[in-house]
Amino acid sequence: MTVNPTEEAASAPGAQPGALPDAPPGARPAALEARDLSVVYPGSRGRAPARAVDGVNLRIGQGEIVALIGESGCGKSTLARALVGLVKPTSGQVLYQDTPLGYSAKALKQYRRHTQLVLQDPGGALNPKQNVYDAVALGPRLHGLRDGLPERVHGALARAGLRPPEEFAGRYPHELSGGQQQRVVIAGVLALDPRVIVADEPVASLDASVRGEILKLILHLRDELGLSALVVSHDLGLAWNIADRVAVMYLGRIVEQGTVEEVLLRPQHPYTKALLSVIPTGAEDWRPTLLTGEPPDPTAIPAGCRFHPRCGRWAAASEPERAEAACDRRELPVLAADGYRAACHLLHTDALTESV
Repeated sequence: MTVNPTEEAASAPGAQPGALPDAPPGARPAALEARDLSVVYPGSRGRAPARAVDGVNLRIGQGEIVALIGESGCGKSTLARALVGLVKPTSGQVLYQDTPLGYSAKALKQYRRHTQLVLQDPGGALNPKQNVYDAVALGPRLHGLRDGLPERVHGALARAGLRPPEEFAGRYPHELSGGQQQRVVIAGVLALDPRVIVADEPVASLDASVRGEILKLILHLRDELGLSALVVSHDLGLAWNIADRVAVMYLGRIVEQGTVEEVLLRPQHPYTKALLSVIPTGAEDWRPTLLTGEPPDPTAIPAGCRFHPRCGRWAAASEPERAEAACDRRELPVLAADGYRAACHLLHTDALTESV
């Protein structure tokens, strides 16, 4: 995979017109999928309900890494937690290998053998009173996998890059670096032999010097074990270095998705372009695009295109263009789960009656 030089050294939900309802020919079989998924948190003290996830279709193929990108508050973490069964959707479905997720205690326990969440803060995820061995063994013990437990734990530590595992097994979190703590968290996931991992900002709390090591580890696990992964991040450089496909999220919706090259080299949606514009290009005329208006508020979703109040393209549009596009009053359809799509009325004169 090509490395970006800026990285760490650098109105009703429905299928988009013209979009395929399922994966296009040649796509990998689905490992994990969200279909028309919504998560609404009830309001309190007179506040409106918060539509944190609002009609999302997202597909992670077998052996594929998908990066979910967006600002803080756009619903990425809520979607991640819904995909691993920690949050029950208000509507829609989560499917594992085309089978809808059940929400009984037994069904969720069985599901979590196969789909695991990697948290952002490894220090907070680890019990300071528990040594590395017990931290990694916790999951297998909860699932009754006690036969051959030492071999399972040591094997997971080795796959996570903590070698020799015997040297780390007796240590406690405070005796480890941030990168080593994250590897322990990943080892705890690997000890259950999952098929899918959902990593929520897996390197956000780490120093730049170790971020690349963790990203390289995730790629290695994909190649060695055939793992599928959804990596949640606000870092477009991370997406470039690790992902096969990218989904861009804004205010509870996927607004653009496609391969890394399609989305990051030829972005179509104004929001994606604004996110990419902050990466220095080295050109003399380089200027970042500053988003105006208020950050996303899931309790006050605007009419029409939910990005239009902050959209520079809409602000610069002529009156005839505004009349035709009607970004401030006409709802955009929900994007289909796969293929290259961007949800923007201003992309086409036919107002999005064909795919991008």
